Amino acid sequence: MITTVIAGNPKPLSRTLAAGVRLAELITGKAPDNVIDVIALGPGLLGWGDPAVAEAVATAKSSDLLIFASPTYKGSYTGVLKLFLDQFETATGLAGSVAVPLMLGAGPGHAMAPDLLLKPVLVEIGATVPCQGIYLLDGAADEPASSAKWRERWTPELLRAAAA
Repeated sequence: MITTVIAGNPKPLSRTLAAGVRLAELITGKAPDNVIDVIALGPGLLGWGDPAVAEAVATAKSSDLLIFASPTYKGSYTGVLKLFLDQFETATGLAGSVAVPLMLGAGPGHAMAPDLLLKPVLVEIGATVPCQGIYLLDGAADEPASSAKWRERWTPELLRAAAA
């Protein structure tokens, strides 16, 4: 099983990236095979045909399990992540991949954002999203206990779907 973490934070090497990597490790028991820090793709995200962006898209498409991580910006996921998601074909871009929407925020007020805002886009580009999205509070995102109940409920299903 190939696991990839995609972080859409405007800051490179962010806590969002670290939270995505940590979640992947907790779900699979090992480090992710690939990590894409979307902001590192730079201005190539603004158009079509950039080689680095195409390589990142190909990496995502070849993955069995994808964790899409974003901080909560203005109640939604970031524009940087949206620019990356726009690179995928509608309905088929991530066909055959299982995705997890992960968002971080300062307080519980946007806890539904992963399911209401990020999950529909992932489904629209063809990913299978067999679980609820996960919302973590910024200050506790690196603590395994912050995702323990979610992982207990969804890890078996995610691993089963990704292996299929």
